[in-house]
Amino acid sequence: MNAWSRWIAGTLCSISLVALLPGVAAAQGSPPTLTKVVFSLDFIPLGRHAAWYAALAEGYYKDEGLDVSIIPSQGTAQVIQAVESGTANIGFVDVPSVVIARGNGSKLKIVAVNYGKAPYAVFSLANGANVTQPKQLEGLNLGSGAGSFTPKIIEGFMAQKGLDPKKLTISNVAPPARAATLLSGKIPAIEFFVMAKPGLEAAARSSNTELRTLLLADHGLELYGNGIAATEDYIAKNPDVLKRFVRASLKGWKFTIGNPEKAAADQIKYIPTLKPEVIVAEIKVVSDLAVTVETKKNGLGWFDPAKMKANLDFVEKYIGVSGKPPVATDLYASGYLPTPPIMP
Repeated sequence: MNAWSRWIAGTLCSISLVALLPGVAAAQGSPPTLTKVVFSLDFIPLGRHAAWYAALAEGYYKDEGLDVSIIPSQGTAQVIQAVESGTANIGFVDVPSVVIARGNGSKLKIVAVNYGKAPYAVFSLANGANVTQPKQLEGLNLGSGAGSFTPKIIEGFMAQKGLDPKKLTISNVAPPARAATLLSGKIPAIEFFVMAKPGLEAAARSSNTELRTLLLADHGLELYGNGIAATEDYIAKNPDVLKRFVRASLKGWKFTIGNPEKAAADQIKYIPTLKPEVIVAEIKVVSDLAVTVETKKNGLGWFDPAKMKANLDFVEKYIGVSGKPPVATDLYASGYLPTPPIMP
C-alpha cells in the first residue's frame, strides 16, 4: 500500500481538475488575493461528488476568499497520502480509514462529517439470494476484493447483530468484475458502496430482474462514512481557512441536496464526460447518507464525539489497528463547523 500511495501522490502532484479565477475587484481596483486550497476527492469525480463542484460553480468558495482546486484519487489511502505529503491541503476521507491511519502514524483529523451514515452495502438480485435482512448474511457467499476491509466491517456488523460471522463466505472478485459476476449468477451477492446502486439497478432491469440493496446503516451499523479532514499541522496554521472551506462546502451540499438537477449541470461544467441523469441518481443516494436525524437537528457536517469513540472501538475490535491505537480525540477537531449551522 505504501508504494501505491507514493505513486499516486506523485501522480496527483501534476493533476488539478478545477481552479477558480480571481474574484471581483477590490475597492482599490485590484482583485483581492484568494487563498489557494487543494482538495482531494476519495475517487475520480463522479455524481456523488457533485456538491463540491456546485460549491465551485455557485461561487461559495470564491465568496469565502478561496481559490479551490479539486484533484482525484483512487481511494482513501491515496487521499491520506496526498494530504500528509502536502499534495493536497484537505481531503475527503472515511472515518474507519482515519482510525487505521492514525495507528500508522498519520496526523489527519476529521473536522466535518458529510456521510452521517456509512455507505457499506450488500447487493443481490430478486431472483437470486434476495438479501433484504441481516440474518440472510449467514450462509451467504459474498463477492468482495482482496485487501478490502469492508468484509471485516460486515463481519463486525454481524457479530453486533448476534449473527455468526464465520457463516459468511467471502469470495475474491475484483471490483470491475463484480456486477457481471452478480448478474450472470456466478455469485449470489456482492459488496459495494451504496453509490453503485443506480448503475446496478439499471443493469438488473436490463437482465429482467430487480436489485436488492441491504444498506448496513439502515439496519443498525453505527459508523460514520466520509468527511472533511486535514493534518494537525494544517489545522493549527490555517484555522480560519479551514472554517471558510467547511462553510462553503456545506453550502454546496445544501444546494446540491435541494437542487440536484442544477448541481448536476454545475458539475458537468468541470467534468463534461459525466451524464446528468447519472449524477442526479448518485446525488439522491448520497443525500440519504448526509441527511440524517442528527443533521436535521444539528446541521450538515455535524458529528457526535461519543459516536467517534464508538467508531474507534468498532475498528479496533473488528478490523484491527497496527501500531499504537489512537484515542478518540485523535480522530477529530471540533470548532470548524459554521455558526449558525447549515441545515439540510
